[in-house]
Amino acid sequence: MGQPVREYLLTLCVTAAVTYLLTGPVRKFAIAAGAMPEIRARDVHREPTPRLGGIAMFGGLCAGLLVASHLTNLKSVFESSNEPRALLSGAALIWILGVLDDKWGVDALVKLGGQMIAAGVMVLQGLTILWIPIPGIGTVSLTPMQGTLLTVALVVITINAVNFVDGLDGLASGMVCIAAAAFFMYAYRLWYGYGIEAAAPATLFSVVLMGMCLGFLPHNMHPARIFMGDSGSMLIGLVMAAGAVSITGQVDPDLLGEKTGGLREATHAMVPVYIPLLLPLTVIAVPVADLILAIVRRTWKGQSPFAADRGHLHHRLLEIGHSHSRAVLIMYFWSALIAFGAVAYSVNNASMWIVLGIVLLSAVGLVLLLLPRFTPRAPRWAEWMVPPRYRRSRRGPAEGAAAAEDVAPADAEGEREPMPAGINGATAIGDRSRFVDRRKAGSNR
Repeated sequence: MGQPVREYLLTLCVTAAVTYLLTGPVRKFAIAAGAMPEIRARDVHREPTPRLGGIAMFGGLCAGLLVASHLTNLKSVFESSNEPRALLSGAALIWILGVLDDKWGVDALVKLGGQMIAAGVMVLQGLTILWIPIPGIGTVSLTPMQGTLLTVALVVITINAVNFVDGLDGLASGMVCIAAAAFFMYAYRLWYGYGIEAAAPATLFSVVLMGMCLGFLPHNMHPARIFMGDSGSMLIGLVMAAGAVSITGQVDPDLLGEKTGGLREATHAMVPVYIPLLLPLTVIAVPVADLILAIVRRTWKGQSPFAADRGHLHHRLLEIGHSHSRAVLIMYFWSALIAFGAVAYSVNNASMWIVLGIVLLSAVGLVLLLLPRFTPRAPRWAEWMVPPRYRRSRRGPAEGAAAAEDVAPADAEGEREPMPAGINGATAIGDRSRFVDRRKAGSNR
């Protein structure tokens, strides 16, 4: 079992390295191509930032699949299944659509049609849901039409869920990376724990997806030097959906029953995947919840479900007082809790310790949500070891009043004017300041 692990690790490292190395040149290309749209009212960044990060992520996807196809154990996935080729075909279509949207803008209905076409291409090449395990009934085989409709629906929902949550620096890539890690653990257990070969493609897809996100994250963490754009968010959403379709619609529950020794054990093993929508919606539960709330909120106001607004979960975290970084970490926490909690429950759903642990961590998450303005202060003797924001202020009353007067004009300026996009944007040339506003950071300039 050690050799496949090393091959997965090599695939992960190659995917992450290629994505990381390509992101720098892609950023320069995006600036030169003018893929730096003006700041919109719903955006949280203050400077025009290049997009098209999905180009680097697609390069990492291709590199990861190419390396895996030449490894001793993983090449059997390409020989026995057409699913990797189906994924690459669908990913190429959705990536091209995303690049066009990042550069020139594409109508929401056109994007929806493109997502359905990409999902249909994968279905035509064999990446589709074949059956559904239903409790109390057993395995229900789907007709080609039913399987196609269910697969397309799952792919479109997952793509838009990831796309909707891409609103803060490093948020979408980090959350998808966490979901992919949990998904890998589940798929790897089915493949090597029970010897089910049909779970091999999903295991490979999860590793490649982790590499894409890990390679892009260093460039996308706050303050981001480049955004993945729709070319990246729709791409990683499609890869996640492809893994979910592969493992929930291709793995035969009857075969799992033979491997586990009986119907009762098989039922316990298949708890997270009784219905094909359950596992993917579990590992990306936070983005899907955000998607559903956005649709309900917009239709309630008489708006289009695709109309942009500032009502997403990450926007609400900022409004109640959380900093940018803390809002991202809170979303990471809830994603990891739900995703890994579901995987742990699938391993041993009879253990009360797992349930109690999930409940306890949920309580911790609620406490974090209710303390938006809490900033821990380090003792004076340990201040040299922590960032400046965690140190106790040593300014006198006069200095504090002067600083307040210095910041006041900045607060009285009102809403900022949208900054024009272009090659001379603040992030286009030179190093970026880590402070959004120097006056608010305590500088006199």
